[in-house]
Amino acid sequence: MVNRQVVLAAHPQGVPVASDFRLVEAAVPVAGPGQMVVRNLYLSLEAAIRGWLDGTANYFEPIVLGGAIRGPSIGRVESSRLAGFEPGDLIFGLHHWEDYSLSDANTVLLRKLTPNPLLPLSWYAGALGGSGQTAYVGLHRIGAIKPGDTVLVSAAAGATGSIACQIAAIEGCRVVGIVGADEKAEVVRETLGADTVINYRKEPDLAGALVQACPEGVNVYFDNVGGTTLDAALMAMAQGGRIVGCGMISDYNNAASPTPLYNLWQVVERQLSLQGFLLYSYLDEVPAASAALEAWLSAGRLTVLENVTEGLPAAGSAYSAMMAGATIGKNIVCVDQT
Repeated sequence: MVNRQVVLAAHPQGVPVASDFRLVEAAVPVAGPGQMVVRNLYLSLEAAIRGWLDGTANYFEPIVLGGAIRGPSIGRVESSRLAGFEPGDLIFGLHHWEDYSLSDANTVLLRKLTPNPLLPLSWYAGALGGSGQTAYVGLHRIGAIKPGDTVLVSAAAGATGSIACQIAAIEGCRVVGIVGADEKAEVVRETLGADTVINYRKEPDLAGALVQACPEGVNVYFDNVGGTTLDAALMAMAQGGRIVGCGMISDYNNAASPTPLYNLWQVVERQLSLQGFLLYSYLDEVPAASAALEAWLSAGRLTVLENVTEGLPAAGSAYSAMMAGATIGKNIVCVDQT
């Protein structure tokens, strides 16, 4: 038996390309005391992984050249010497892009899954996993949404943005989405139910377009993008508005030269709150988020946008396409077991 791994072959220059990743073979790990071996079934492709590929630390250590790419996954326990986990258990945790991962009690996001058999297992890597939980916690805990709020969501057709749009609508908010393609605009409007959708690529004055779309101001901005989009959104915020800093994907491929912001004075003038957050800091709220998301999904109130790539060898290409903005919804790799 071998353990196929996707490793970092080169530090990406801008948008990652397939050649930045390489498929190698290694030995299957063996569980020591307090450890278990997990066979990965689904890999969750996350924009945040991009920050780990440049060789510099952020809230996680960087992935070294030749090292397996780190990312969340759904897996099945193959063997265990970790209390509370038995062979056959389905789990979620931060592992690596490989067939078999070694896991222990310190694995970030580690939890046992009891999936609803009526729902696809892959959903627990996206809508019922970190993407959905991030949208729920961000809107409720940081954004403090309430009925009647105008909620603006950037990257509204993405994994987290698509769920954030729908949660805001369920909670009685007016929803305005920002996307980068007409195809995405149609999905966000027709499938996700946003009231207004703006294609930023067609707006020479994005700030003006946002002000026009939100004449009474934006109460909550769920920001997945940062950069010029955040700068424009600052000009459309209502007094006392809340900005949820979920991601800054516009600069992930250009971390060495981040986009300057010119409108930060609006934080003072409009008495705004701007708070970044990582789901890892709110794990105590994940059970409530998961319960609400599963209830909405089971009732047909949430639509899942999912883009599944088949086979571990295609993980690098799938990630490159996602970071180039070529996909819609949650990007997942189904790990083939050949």
